Amino acid sequence: MSSPERQCPPELLNSQELFGARIRRFRDSLGLSREVVAERAGIDADYLGEIERGEKWPALWMPRAIARVLGVSPARFFEFDEDTDDSPLTDKVKRLLDGRTPEEQNLALRVVRAIFDF
Repeated sequence: MSSPERQCPPELLNSQELFGARIRRFRDSLGLSREVVAERAGIDADYLGEIERGEKWPALWMPRAIARVLGVSPARFFEFDEDTDDSPLTDKVKRLLDGRTPEEQNLALRVVRAIFDF
């Protein structure tokens, strides 16, 4: 019997790395350390590091716990193709700002206003 990894289409093999990178991106955007997120989510910080590096898949309950700490939906960790989708530009901007602090969102708004002389 072949392993599940061999049955996976080649273009999806890096999903584990993409998943972990998404978690780290949200964590970094909030300025939270791995240790703080892990403690608040009830998991080991070293294990969270392995998840973020794409070395491990988390137990099913962990993405929900991590998402709760980061203030996002667990589904956001699986949005790998957001820069290549055909959704309206406003949806793309909303996704970029989702999970950011109010201060970061206001800064982004000020930058857009400065660029377009609003």
